Amino acid sequence: MNDMTPIRTSTPKDWETDQEVRWCPGCGDYAVLKAVQRTMPEIGARPENTVFVSGIGCSSRFPYYMETYGFHTIHGRAPAVATGVKLANPELDVWIITGDGDALSIGGNHTMHLLRRNLDCQVLLFNNEIYGLTKGQYSPTSRVGTRSPSTPFGSVDAPASPCAFALGSGGRFIARGIDVNKRLPEVLKAAYRHKGAAFVEIFQNCIVYNDDVFAPFTDKANAANGQLWLDHGKPMLFSNGTKGLRINRDDLHFEVVDVIDNDWAAAGVQVHDVANRAVAHMLIEMPAGAFPVALGVVYDDPRPTFESAVVAQNIEASKGKAPDLQALISKGQTWEVEKEPHVI
Repeated sequence: MNDMTPIRTSTPKDWETDQEVRWCPGCGDYAVLKAVQRTMPEIGARPENTVFVSGIGCSSRFPYYMETYGFHTIHGRAPAVATGVKLANPELDVWIITGDGDALSIGGNHTMHLLRRNLDCQVLLFNNEIYGLTKGQYSPTSRVGTRSPSTPFGSVDAPASPCAFALGSGGRFIARGIDVNKRLPEVLKAAYRHKGAAFVEIFQNCIVYNDDVFAPFTDKANAANGQLWLDHGKPMLFSNGTKGLRINRDDLHFEVVDVIDNDWAAAGVQVHDVANRAVAHMLIEMPAGAFPVALGVVYDDPRPTFESAVVAQNIEASKGKAPDLQALISKGQTWEVEKEPHVI
């Protein structure tokens, strides 16, 4: 269970299957898979107590490559299947693997209700801003102007923000990571520790159909100025500590400030509080380019989970009652069909 003290009970090898991993060479999914396999032993998870559920898409091949129980379900319906799994056995660790198209297009309704209900699970949304499996059509997160087989003159759709969607749906844990970044495992660990629905957006490079779309903040040369890694109780610093984010109190928006001689307090740099929902929204909505991309745990404020409420309700409803299947079947309008004698 994800509220237990982590005890190493396995090795990364124990989480690898005998299946050939088949993604395009250079796909960011390989890095995410390895990060998850490395993380599992460190959080004390057990393969026989773990279930991976996916929908449809490149990322949804994931369950084949994890030596656990798994379901490769239908497009957009992974949250519904995962809910059934968790209600049937609340002791299982349930992970949902999905993509920007799977979770936010055909599966948007299911994703919303999973987050609203607060099922205890981890949702890893691989965001490459494109439909990779079906050969490069634009997705709900594709940027305006994206040229694809379905938008040859450039997309005119305003893109969806996965984390804004999750926060607006009532999500209580919102985080971001990058497929090849060494800090991704710590984000996964934080998601696992959270009791409830933990939503993690992973920026994942599609080398074939949308290569380097995240390069302005993921490339090594751009990382210092393009990435803001958040830590609870620590100042929001980036650019090797020479810049930070300050809230303009006049109209409540972030502004970038210079930090002189490491004195971030004098510059008014905001200290990150993972339980502050309003600030979380501001961090998610920061315009790309003008601000760094907020990464790590953006919001973490637990509340009672869906399955715990269902279990408690069932216990209360069954008090003083003995299970009797025959009585249940016979309740209401019943009749008996007598066997007629055999006629020759």
